[in-house]
Amino acid sequence: MQKYILSLDAGTTSSRAILFNHSGEIVNVAQQEFEQIYPQAGWVEHNPETIWETQLKVAREVIQKQGILAAEIAGIGITNQRETAIVWNRETGKPVYNAIVWQDRRTSGICDNLKAKGLEPLIAAKTGLVIDAYFSGTKIKWILDNVEGARDLAKQGKLAFGTVDTWLIWKLTGGDLHVTDVTNASRTLIYNIHDLKWDQGLLEILDIPAGILPEVKPSSEVYGNTSVEIFGKEIPIAGIAGDQQAALFGQMCVEKGMVKNTYGTGCFVVMNTGEKPIVSKHKLLTTIGWQIGDKVTYALEGSIFIGGAVVQWLRDQLGIIKSSSEIEALAREVDDNGGVSFVQGFVGLGAPHWDQYATGAIIGLSRGTGKAHIARAALEAIAFRSMEVIETMVKDSEIELNELRVDGGAAVNDLLMQIQSDSIDTKVVRPKVTETTALGAAYLAGLATGFWNSIDEVKKQWQVDKIFEPVEDKTIIKRVIKNWSKAVERSKKWYETH
Repeated sequence: MQKYILSLDAGTTSSRAILFNHSGEIVNVAQQEFEQIYPQAGWVEHNPETIWETQLKVAREVIQKQGILAAEIAGIGITNQRETAIVWNRETGKPVYNAIVWQDRRTSGICDNLKAKGLEPLIAAKTGLVIDAYFSGTKIKWILDNVEGARDLAKQGKLAFGTVDTWLIWKLTGGDLHVTDVTNASRTLIYNIHDLKWDQGLLEILDIPAGILPEVKPSSEVYGNTSVEIFGKEIPIAGIAGDQQAALFGQMCVEKGMVKNTYGTGCFVVMNTGEKPIVSKHKLLTTIGWQIGDKVTYALEGSIFIGGAVVQWLRDQLGIIKSSSEIEALAREVDDNGGVSFVQGFVGLGAPHWDQYATGAIIGLSRGTGKAHIARAALEAIAFRSMEVIETMVKDSEIELNELRVDGGAAVNDLLMQIQSDSIDTKVVRPKVTETTALGAAYLAGLATGFWNSIDEVKKQWQVDKIFEPVEDKTIIKRVIKNWSKAVERSKKWYETH
């Protein structure tokens, strides 16, 4: 009877629902974008009720489009934008404030105070993270400190905190379940990734009462069922993973040393480091990849803030392409970049530079420079920033890279993938299903419900679409990278202060 897994992909700009069959193939998709709220510069919010309403709508829509019954769905897997924080009233089920999105920078001052107190080494040792407004912990503190009455309600045990997965599960179960998984917990700044517990010391530092926190579970387990009224029949909720960890699992990077890069708005390079966390010497993030049963798999992650967003910028701000898909053909009009180097430091530079005062730059312009040269240099910039993070990861882990598995919107660009392969001197492998985030959540749910029997069974489903092999003669690519590295140095510390 049970032929499908339903994956709920709660993204930053849209809610999606994808149905997968037993072969791991997409059989139907529904998607709806939702509003981004910018109350002031550097602040980014979502309405939690809108997240829920759009996610429920697309889940029901995909079932209806496929013409199936809820009874045919073996389980639900949830993957989500990770560090976004929601606090709601347990009694009314109503949020006390909008969701504060992972991109939001309002808690930079709180982070500066923590750094000034010399807490970076302690927090890094416990959580694997750097102190940054990116993570959820400081967002929770901000809500409790700034929303009238919130702290009193929290002390009375009347408030609940959750990342987006937790909020959706609360709603799907009619308030029965207040849970998250280890991957989302590991992105909060208050979870000890070694003890696998909320850390009392860190909670005291941020003045967060433990009573508002969800129970932390493995990534693949039957947590409970949806309320009957949601789909007309109970469906087990059985998989949870933050988006980048879900993509790592969906790419079947299940062996130590396997690496994937997701080319979205930003680029996210994640390496499976096995059963032991690796401490980065270069401010990469040490995080939990997933937990199945008692076995925890750790990962190293490097985030590149601007990836595919470069292409959007060329489209929307410069107008040299009308749609993102045109960039490859434009870049192929020239044999090389004509001496042009592009640095996408629009919001500073992340790992391994960590220079928030860097700028974006296009350098090496001449009278002969055309838009095709700029397009090609922009694709090189995406590949080279990824190259820097991958090289850093190899140094930190002392694990040699055999291949890079790729996914995300820009992974369909053959020229970009070839430049990536040449720059890291390693083969780049693109799978047939590039919706690996949703697929990872589906696999975690399917393994928990017995829809799939083992990881080995799932591994056999992973299919290659195309392999990109690096060029043998490295002379040209080395020269291009050398010039680009010079451009990066020129772009650093451009702003004295913001």
